[in-house]
Parts: sequence; structure tokens; C-alpha cells
Amino acid sequence: MKMVPRDLLEAIRARSDIVEVIGERVPLTRAGARFKACCPFHQEKTPSFFVNPQMQAFHCFGCGAGGDVFRFVMAREGVDFMTAVRLLARRAGVPVALTEGERKEAGEKDALYALHEDLAAFYHETLRTAPDAEAARAYLAGRSLDGEATERFRLGFAPARAGVLAAWAKRTGVATALLVRGGILAESDRPGGNRYYDRFRGRLMIPIQDELGRVIAFSGRVLRAEDSPAKYVNSPETPLFRKSRVLFGLFHARKAIVEARRAVLCEGQLDTIRCQIAGLATAVAAQGTAVTEEHARTLARYADEVVLVMDPDEAGRKAALRSARLLLAGGLGVRIAALPEGADPDTWIRRDGPDPLREAIERADRVVGFLVRDLERRGELGTESGVRRGIEAILDLAKQAPNEVFLERLLHEAAEHLWRSPAVSSLGAASTPVALLGRLERALRADLRRLPPAPATRSEPGPGGTGSAPAMPPEEFALLELALVSEETRTLASRYLRPGALANPDARRALAALLRGGREALRAEAERAEDAFARLVGRLALSPRIGDGPSGEVPPAEAARGLIARIWRRRLEERRAALRARLREATGGDPALETERMELTMRIAALGRDWTRARAVIEVELDAEPEPTANSAQQ
Repeated sequence: MKMVPRDLLEAIRARSDIVEVIGERVPLTRAGARFKACCPFHQEKTPSFFVNPQMQAFHCFGCGAGGDVFRFVMAREGVDFMTAVRLLARRAGVPVALTEGERKEAGEKDALYALHEDLAAFYHETLRTAPDAEAARAYLAGRSLDGEATERFRLGFAPARAGVLAAWAKRTGVATALLVRGGILAESDRPGGNRYYDRFRGRLMIPIQDELGRVIAFSGRVLRAEDSPAKYVNSPETPLFRKSRVLFGLFHARKAIVEARRAVLCEGQLDTIRCQIAGLATAVAAQGTAVTEEHARTLARYADEVVLVMDPDEAGRKAALRSARLLLAGGLGVRIAALPEGADPDTWIRRDGPDPLREAIERADRVVGFLVRDLERRGELGTESGVRRGIEAILDLAKQAPNEVFLERLLHEAAEHLWRSPAVSSLGAASTPVALLGRLERALRADLRRLPPAPATRSEPGPGGTGSAPAMPPEEFALLELALVSEETRTLASRYLRPGALANPDARRALAALLRGGREALRAEAERAEDAFARLVGRLALSPRIGDGPSGEVPPAEAARGLIARIWRRRLEERRAALRARLREATGGDPALETERMELTMRIAALGRDWTRARAVIEVELDAEPEPTANSAQQ
């Protein structure tokens, strides 16, 4: 399908006010500068669905759904992007010319969605009532997957008798060509027989749903191993189904993942079903077992961290580390849960209940710790040459980090885990945390070209319209939002953060005014300010504020402490980058600079931990800074 011209999209967007579009389908109530409602995408009693008219965007704090007006129509109507464009264009009176190919593709997708939905219902009813599905019912009962699991996941059975599917298709008017296009019928290579055969005949059927709950494919499991060498047969790739993009169980799990900010990634579909019905609601599985970059991007929309629950054998270990690399590159924290030998989530929960697995997930190793322990288990860390190989393996993993901050955290964790290893500590003084961290970073520096590039800093017009100023870092804007409405935040900022510490000059000026006299002082400052500062104050006044959303969000004081630590961490990272530049220029190295840089790394790591440790670092930094002059807050 060709790309929709940007000017056409903007014309449709300009005539499709998001409040009006959503308000036609969902009853909205004004909440300050925004609108709220109970989410149309999941069941809830307290509104957590918010619409921001200034940003022309929506977001649900319950299930994580969000986006612009096109995304809302796609989710609400269950259509693809091009169909959403057509629906909004028709509503707005904007003509959209489609090619014959585009019309054909859209029609085919609609037909395939309807086919899969009807087939899921057919297979489910067959499982419930057909005499030849007795073996499938017995199989599910034997694995305690009848009842709730069957209904929630719409499990079914593909008739084993020849001609049943063909009779259903004839009765419902489904063309053979559509069954072939959807991957239900496959072409036979046997001479003299029927041209097509039922791909899933005689198998337990597991519908595969997309994030909106639409059935897009099937996975068929054999009931007896002797019936087929292939335990599972999956739908081929179709216009609806790309296995590299689909996470099984995500439709059911996404609300729980958003709330926990963590997903549990299993190896198989039955493991996922078992986890979810046992109360481990964040479980999902990669379709086709191999984790892809697209899976990582999908998970990153909902979670900050992924716990990998993999088989405890050598193949499972390798799969876990392979998956971890892709997830780390996607910006996700990764932990790996240890299972008992020979167990998987399904068998473990059936044998011992869900609590042992839940505890294993809570105790799961961070990926670097898992790698170090695995190296130790294999005897790799008992000699100096083994430690060198271990450092190479750690760096190979750590280099997947999407940015330098993430990378530094992984290196610090690796140094701590190596230090705790009895095999490494037996090597003597060279195994102290500082020495180990130094070795890791020197090895990394030898390959600096593979470091992720630092993101470019945008420039904005400064006061008077000339020059440039650093773009507003998100943590600075968030702190101003809090300081505008929270006296606790202003108290914390006054004690632990001088306005001059902020990177953006308008942010420094706004914080200084808020600390001087709160909202009234900021308003007075804006009245005599130039346009750029006045626009900032206007954005603050209309923005969705932390603490102004649904109940259960982070309290202002806790959020403020985290933001203050982030601002300090950025300042120390800038100082460390300058030290690195000086070290690269120093011929033969500089031990004093090297020591200073490693100490700085330790302080940066402490700023990412609990507030008690972060506060201790901040107080030391404040004591070392000169007192600000009267004008320094706005410079």
C-alpha cells in the first residue's frame, strides 16, 4: 500500500478534533484543561482515560492505550490505519482517492478478519459439542485447562473428519480462495488427490489475537505425539499475521503489564495460558519462540522491564541470553528467572501451585548477574585468562545497551557481581569493585567506535530570537509541573537543587520564580517576559500534571525526589564525559583522572538507587559547589 501524503493526513487531522471524535463514541467529562472518561478499551469503574485537546492525544493510565485521533479510530473500530484514514476523511469531508489495489487490499483484510473470527467460533463450538472432539476435551481436562482457560482463550478443535470444514465453508459462503489466503487450507503435493487439505485437521486450536483482541491466526497442537512429527502447526504469514510482531497473550495481559511496568516472557502458548489463569497476569510469549526487535519495541510500549522465564537446560540458557540482547537494545531492563531442572511454567504450576513461580520471578537475576553466575558455573572465572574471556562476554552483552547511561549501569552491575564471585575474588587485589570496573571500562574504551552515539541536542531560539538554548529536558519540565502545584516539591527543590543546575535557561528562570513565590511569582514573571518564556508558562498551566491524573499515581514528593536525582545524574554524566575526553587526549593515561572518573561512576550509580543513597551524593555535591550569586539562577 502506498504511503498516505503527509499534507493529506494533516488536512484530515486539522478537521478531526480529537475531543469531538472521541466524544461521539465515549461520554467525556471535563477535568480542568483535559477531558476524562471510563476507558472504552477495558472494563473499569474509575475513569483513567484522558483526552488532551492541546496535544490532540489520548491516553489510558489503566491499559496503556494511547495516541492520536487515527490511533483511537483504529483501536475503537478495530480497523487498520488506511481504513481509519478513510473513516476520518469521510467524516471531515476530505476526499481520499484510493487506487484499485488499495481498495482490494482493504477489502481482503476485512474479509480475513471476519473469516478468522467465524472460524474461532466454529472451532470453539466443535470442541464443546462435537463427538469427535472427545479426545481434545479429555486432553484439556487432563492438563487442567478446561473451564476458564478454554473460555478465556477461546480454545477449539479442528474437526478430524474429512469434509467437515468444507461443509462449514459452503454453509457460510466462505470461498476456498479465502481459506487458502488465510492459511487455513494448504496446497497438497500429493498427485491424484485433492488440491488442498485442512492444515489443522484433528488438532487442538489456539486462536492468536492481536493487541486489539482480533483473531489473526491459529496455532494447532497435536493431541498424540504419534499422530504427527510436528507438535505444533501455526498459520503461515498472511496479510494479518506476521509472527515477528505478535506476542501471544498480550491482549489479555496488557493492562496488568502497564500497571506492573513489567512483562513475564514465557517460551510457549500453554505456559502463557497457565500463568495467566493462575494469576500471573503479565505473562506473554513470542509467537514462534524467537524474540525479535519488533517484539522488544512492542513490549517497550507497555513495560520498563521483562522477566524471561526460560527452560533451565543449555538451549534455554542460550535462548535467554539471545533474547536479552534484543530486549536490552530496545531499552528494557532484563531479568532471568531460574526454574527447577526439567520444569516449565505449566508443569511447575500444576505440581506446586503458582507461588513458587511467582517467587522465582520476584527473585529473578538481572541479566548481567545471570551471565556472571553462568560463567562461574562453567568454570570460566577461576583463572586470569578466564576472567578476560568473561569480561569479553559481559561487554558483548552490555554493548547492546541503547545509550551510555544504560551501559554504565550494566558495567557497574557486572563489576559488583564479579567482585562477589569466589573464583574472581581469589585472584587478589585486582578483583576489587573499582579495579574490576576499571578493567571493564578499559576493555570497552578499546572499542569506542561501537558505543551508541549520543543523541543530538536540539536548539531553540533564545530570548530575543537569536542564539540557541538547550532543548527542555523532560525531567526539567516534569519538575516544573510538580513545583507549580506541590509545595512539597518546591521545598525539596529548594533544598537539593539550585536553579542553576537546570540545563534550559527558561526552566532555570521558572524554577527560580516558583521557589521565590510559587504560582503567583511565576505568573508575575511571565507578564514581563519575552514570548519564549511566556509560552513555557502557558504550557505549564495547561499540561497534564503529575498528581492530577487518576488515583494511584506516584505521590508528588516521591516523583520530585526521582526527578531531582535524574537532574543530578545528568550533570554528573556530563562531567564524566568531559573526564573521558581528557583521558583520551592524555598520552600514557592519567591515574588521578582515572580514579576521579571511577569515583564519579560510583556516585552516578548511587543516584539511580534509593533516595537515601541519592541524597547522600547530592549533599556532598552541594557542599562542594560555590554558593550561587544573586543573578546565577537565571544565567
